[in-house]
Amino acid sequence: MLPTCVLSLAMALTAAGPAAAAKVKLDPGEWGHPAGADCVSCHEKASPGIARQWHESAHAAAGVNCMDCHQADAADVDAIEHEGQVIATIVSPKDCGRCHGQEYREQEGSVHAEAYAIIEARVPALAHQLTGPEMQAAGCDQCHGSQVRVRGDGTLDPATWPNSGIGRINPDGSKGSCSSCHGRHAFSKAQAREPDACVRCHSGPDSPDKEVFEASKHGMLYAAQRDAMNLGADTWVAGKDYTAAPTCVTCHMGAAGKVPATHDVGLRNAWSLNTPISERQYLVVLDDGAKLELPADAKPPKRGTELAKADGSTAKVKVVATPERRRLVMSTVCLECHSKTMIQGFMNQFDDVVELYNRKFGAPAAAIMAGLYDAGKLTPLPFDEPVEFSYWELWHDEGARARHGAAMASPNHAWWDGMYLVGRNFYSQFLPQARAAAGAQAAALVDVHIDDAADHAWRAETQQGNPILGWIPPAPELAPSVPNAPGTDAAAATSSPGESIAEEGGE
Repeated sequence: MLPTCVLSLAMALTAAGPAAAAKVKLDPGEWGHPAGADCVSCHEKASPGIARQWHESAHAAAGVNCMDCHQADAADVDAIEHEGQVIATIVSPKDCGRCHGQEYREQEGSVHAEAYAIIEARVPALAHQLTGPEMQAAGCDQCHGSQVRVRGDGTLDPATWPNSGIGRINPDGSKGSCSSCHGRHAFSKAQAREPDACVRCHSGPDSPDKEVFEASKHGMLYAAQRDAMNLGADTWVAGKDYTAAPTCVTCHMGAAGKVPATHDVGLRNAWSLNTPISERQYLVVLDDGAKLELPADAKPPKRGTELAKADGSTAKVKVVATPERRRLVMSTVCLECHSKTMIQGFMNQFDDVVELYNRKFGAPAAAIMAGLYDAGKLTPLPFDEPVEFSYWELWHDEGARARHGAAMASPNHAWWDGMYLVGRNFYSQFLPQARAAAGAQAAALVDVHIDDAADHAWRAETQQGNPILGWIPPAPELAPSVPNAPGTDAAAATSSPGESIAEEGGE
């Protein structure tokens, strides 16, 4: 049974009220390890930068020291002996969850926590084959996270560490990295509220949110009015604690009105925007706190149904939210600064762009590629044929930019850096390459998907002129007059224009 209101869903998933982070419930006697003073004394000399960061942190003010976070059990797989103490280098979300339980539960069930699992099977085609395996550690894993391996002596394998990717698989089995957003060792909430905390990963071809945000009205306001953002405040509710501009956190995580803050960044997303074809998505909440997204055209699973998660484990369905209810949560945040009619108009424009991309480019291109593979016209190996690059860039780069641009109100990215490039690629590269690969079967494998579609009918109007390329067809010549035709003056028909003018002048 679906919840009656998405706001009640949001509240149910975030037990705290909307105003502030959850209070730490652990008894203060559980921290303040006596060996912590020795750690600080040594690190003030060995690594004064991180020591200073800690000294200025909320942790230091509360009496939380190095050993409180780094202390390990001797049986832990990554435990090492260091200066007479048993510690672990990695402080995992599970460790942070000793004090920050609500945030840990929200993050644990978010799409961020699955960031490594989502791409694990895809990595070899790009990071290993197309470039080289060295790129996985320096590139993919730094955002998506690595599966951290521990060597026999308890030290961390340098091929998988250092790493603060948001979906990192930690030696204790937990997923994620709190320091990906709250940098060590200050763990500042103000830093995590900054757009820069997100753009380390959300920039570039497939997730161009840095560029899109900076070019949007929201980004312009933030740049102009950052000093009024109240980023370090204990409570940070849009419309109450700040009004100058929104950030990534405002829309995707932040508190606003009756909507509470959350560490589940994907809770409010109604569309998938980084896929070959975008789909509206159900949010499925599982009984272990994990979440899944299922396409809206699928039958929603019933409560108690067992489903497989991204990592292969299973859990039972607790509650399901429709795309419309997810959209309502996002729109409720927008209401702090915009009217209902403006929000609805913007959302309609955004949906129209996504549906246009799907209908005109995404679905036909996917069908063409599937046909070429099924017919044996392409090998299963990725990126060994030119059309595979064109297809990849069509949806993964250009198509993602267009959809994100429309979602975040950057017209330049929706059009010139987005849909214009999609169209240019589709007509000038993808279709010719697909036809070449299909050979004699081009009509059946390629053209059948576009010839009868209204979106592509313009290609048949070959004589339609337009000055956009600097040339238009000359106007058609008028048919010559026929002497002595009915209704004509024979003398006028045989005289030249110059003679007529002369005669008129003479009169």
